[in-house]
Amino acid sequence: MFNSAIKLVEDKIMSRQRDSMNNLIWGIVGNVITTVVAIIIPRLFIVNYGSEVNGLLASIRQIYVYLALLEVGIGDASVVALYGPIGKKDYAKANHILAATNYYYKRIGIIYAISVIGLGALYPLAIDTTIPYISCFFVIVLQGSGSVISYLIQGKYNMLLRVDNKNYITTNVGTISSVFTDVARIFLLLKGKSIIAVQATYLIFNLLKMIYISFYIKKNYKWLDLSVSPDFGAIAQRGAVFLHQISSLVFSNTDVLILTFVCGLKTVSIYSMYATVYAMVNNIITIASNSVQSALGQIFNTDRKRYLELNEAFETYYLTLVFSLFSVATIFILPFIKLYTKGADINYIDWKLPILFSLYQLLNYGRVSSNFIIGFAGEFKATQWRAWLETIINIVVSLVCVFKFGIYGVLFGTIAALFYRANDIILFAYHKVLKKSAWTTYKRWIRNLLLFVMVVILNNRMNLNNSTFAMLIFNAFWVSLIVLLAFFVINSILEKNARKIAYKYIKGGDYMEEKKKVTEAHIRATEKWEKENYDKVLVRFPKGTKERIKETGDSVNGFVVKAVLDKLDN
Repeated sequence: MFNSAIKLVEDKIMSRQRDSMNNLIWGIVGNVITTVVAIIIPRLFIVNYGSEVNGLLASIRQIYVYLALLEVGIGDASVVALYGPIGKKDYAKANHILAATNYYYKRIGIIYAISVIGLGALYPLAIDTTIPYISCFFVIVLQGSGSVISYLIQGKYNMLLRVDNKNYITTNVGTISSVFTDVARIFLLLKGKSIIAVQATYLIFNLLKMIYISFYIKKNYKWLDLSVSPDFGAIAQRGAVFLHQISSLVFSNTDVLILTFVCGLKTVSIYSMYATVYAMVNNIITIASNSVQSALGQIFNTDRKRYLELNEAFETYYLTLVFSLFSVATIFILPFIKLYTKGADINYIDWKLPILFSLYQLLNYGRVSSNFIIGFAGEFKATQWRAWLETIINIVVSLVCVFKFGIYGVLFGTIAALFYRANDIILFAYHKVLKKSAWTTYKRWIRNLLLFVMVVILNNRMNLNNSTFAMLIFNAFWVSLIVLLAFFVINSILEKNARKIAYKYIKGGDYMEEKKKVTEAHIRATEKWEKENYDKVLVRFPKGTKERIKETGDSVNGFVVKAVLDKLDN
């Protein structure tokens, strides 16, 4: 029994670490592959169809982000509700929660499908464009088809894999699907096919992705039973989560919509070009955080003391990654865009945009570790008005500034809102949830920001030759290595405790601690059981008796017990 308990702990810890590493590795691999393939497509759209079409596609993507509000917080509420049952292997309770998730997602899928068709019919009439109506309609409908499939069939499976720390499954399948989709799109673009044919690839490969995910779930989660009665109460916080999602989506996507109606689709194309480059970095950071999110969420809800320890290491190295990667992005974004948009119908080069975008991204991603804490604690209702205040600040400042400053104005609004909300999230997470000072987090921020500024200034004085893609890639590679190493070394030296925690975790310290707990618990249980079931009697024998007993082939204790009981019974 004792050995099985130890084996259970070992399997649990090692599985958690293995899955987190798989999430990270396969996430990065997937991101690299999709980035290399997908980076070709915007240029092909710009060169073949013009900046107006590229701007239209960017605008449509933002519209669909808003349509995601139809989810009304079901996904995140389900994830929070599932952390405990999945972590404790309470599959019966998990089934009831997932049944409720499935019920809501099917309803959402039907509403989403109707909304996609309505958007396709009305949106072309609301914008100023020379693109034919029928082309706009089918582009919009086909691009939204993947989400319809996801809601109707795949949504609840994604939540289960996310909570079970198996994001790498959906990442791998998504990567393969994206690669095939993008390759097909590139082929059709090079062949001069219509934009409708190009967009139809979304529907085809999303169907194939859905089939595989369904097969994987049925094979590996045999305990899953969605026919049980739904536990709607378990995801009762979906309303509060929904309000957070509304504010988050409105906040994240107002820039493009404001630019669409105030400045035109060509300005949207410029904005989306910079956003696309930074999105490549965002994906790496998101993969890194998501790879450990479910593991941290389970630990938060099962062992708060151990979570506080692991969070210190996570926040230290997460902020290190964020600031170092955005340093590299800020250095190389203008040379890349200059080469990438060569021959375009408008000028995409503007040295002020990287500064504003970098500040935007640092404020946005630098708060993630603190935001995790709020999410793990389920503090959605308590913070919903704060999220809305962030959105209001963004919209008001953007609308005030866009008419005078254009593209800079919408970024001013975003930065102003993020500055408020990033500080608010950090303070709430530490003061209200963890009941401790947030000063350590701010020190990490200040240190990494100073390193960021020093790296960017130093690079500007180096005057690197980035006149070709080959030189750009070469310079980006060695500069990235140096910058990442510098950030990680400096932070490791200054964060002694975080370094020790990270090292212990990597070396399996988590397992040893859990094993120790099981060992101690077993000893206590054994002593209690022996006290309740046995009498201890001290017996002395003449010298040499012990050796004589051993000659019989029995243990000393066994021989004596048998002899005594035989005597008593007879």
